[in-house]
Parts: sequence; C-alpha cells; structure tokens
Amino acid sequence: MLLVFMLCLFLYSYTVINESSDFTDEGTFTSGIEGPATDDSGNIYAVNFDTEGTIGKVTPNGITSIFLELPNGSIGNGIRFGSKGDMYIADYKNHNVLKVDMKTKVIDVFAHDSSANQPNDIAIGNNNVIYASDPNWSNNTGNLWKVTKEKGFELLEGNMGTTNGIAMSPDGEKLYVNESVQRKVWVYDINERGRLSNKKLFFSFNKYGLDGMRCDETGNLYICRYEKGTVVVLSEEGDLLKEFRLKGKKPTNITFSNDFKLFYVTVADRGNIEVVRNTLQAM
Repeated sequence: MLLVFMLCLFLYSYTVINESSDFTDEGTFTSGIEGPATDDSGNIYAVNFDTEGTIGKVTPNGITSIFLELPNGSIGNGIRFGSKGDMYIADYKNHNVLKVDMKTKVIDVFAHDSSANQPNDIAIGNNNVIYASDPNWSNNTGNLWKVTKEKGFELLEGNMGTTNGIAMSPDGEKLYVNESVQRKVWVYDINERGRLSNKKLFFSFNKYGLDGMRCDETGNLYICRYEKGTVVVLSEEGDLLKEFRLKGKKPTNITFSNDFKLFYVTVADRGNIEVVRNTLQAM
C-alpha cells in the first residue's frame, strides 16, 4: 500500500492539471484555426480567422481583427517569425512556405515544391533554416523537409509516420518532430549546416493524437494532445512534468507570451484561442 501511495503522489506532483480560460470568444476563428505565433509586441497571430485563407491578429488584451488574406487560394497552417521579424506561413493548399513583410504586408513565395503532401507545421533554427512537417493523412505517412530560399525544399526524411508538430530547442541544437497517428515524438541533433543526425525516440504515448508543439525558454517541450483536450509538458530529458487541461478537446497548436508566463492554444472544436497561466514558471 505504501508503494502505491508513493507512486500516486509522484504522478500527482508531476502532472498537475490547471484550467484554461478563453482568450478569444468561441467561434472567432473557423475550425481550421492553427499555427499561433507571437510577435515582439506580444500580438498573437493564427490562421483562418473568420474564413479559410485568412490570418487573424489578437492583441495582448484580446482584441481580434483580420490581419491579411492569403492570395491564390492559399490556406495557412503553421506560422513562425524569423530573426528579422518576417512572418513565415506553411501553405498546405499550394505546397508553399510563404513569407510576409510585417510592415507592408507583402506576401512572397519563399519556397514551393509540388511534391510535398501539404506543408503543415514549421520551425525556424538560429540560422533561419526552416524545417517543415509534411503529413499524408490518407496513408498515415509523412515527410520532414529542410526549407531555404537558396535550395527550396530539401527532403531530410521520407516515409515517416504522420509528421505534424515540430519544435526547435532554445539553443537551436535539437529538433523535435511528432507523428500524430503513431503518437511518437522524435528528437534529432542539428549540425551547423542545418542537417539532422542521431534520430532518437524521445517519448511515446499510447492514446490520443499529437498536434502542435513548442519549447519554452528552458527547453521544456509542450505538446497539444488532440481529442484529449490537454497540453502535456516534457522536460529535456523526456520526463513528464505537467498536463494542463483545456476547455476544448481538439487543441491544434501553441505559442507563448514573450515572458513565457502564459501560453496560448488554438482549439479547433471551439474555434478560438484559450490561454493558460504557465505555473511551471513558478517552480
């Protein structure tokens, strides 16, 4: 009995569940809400604001507006900001990574590859190399791409599981990629040329899908658990630290406030963004 009690105490202390609150009203975005990213002023951007193919903007105090409409039938998924403040968008509809000048709102095709299934989530390294997940949902497979202006899409690994969430460690030395259907998270080392090596299984789940991921400033990995309605946090060593409960059941992706004290989650079944006070910052 003592052993069972100690095990329960251990699990409770490392998987404390905290409730979220609404950052935007339910239905502000479509069910395709995805790919949130935070700019230097603390504004949050996410795809599919009021209609598909748009980018919405939410100020730090929750005021929503449309930021831009994507051209040529493009529909965005993951969003990231580069070191110079430009916005990069995975355009799954037209097999692009788009680049947006935040001052002029001019949209350019940064890279295109028609052989990509559907560029999904992206991460950006310290040298501005972009990494893109690329799932094929029809057969539960996926690819992993390196994307640069000079060489476009370069296939790093094919025939993976359904590649989805992707995240960079804060030091830029590790890349995390998950497979939604297979419920596995992989980690790679990144060399100075942006190539990957030493692929290892980082964590494996036995239930519920995986979606977007982000690392905080200390290297903890936050993973959206699709249909479970939680965000789980793993340490750099792959230990389960906490699990945060959301209102919705289908979280798609996550971004942080600039001080990492809050994190924002896009939720497909509610069409909105939820916000969670990050109690790990107080530990």
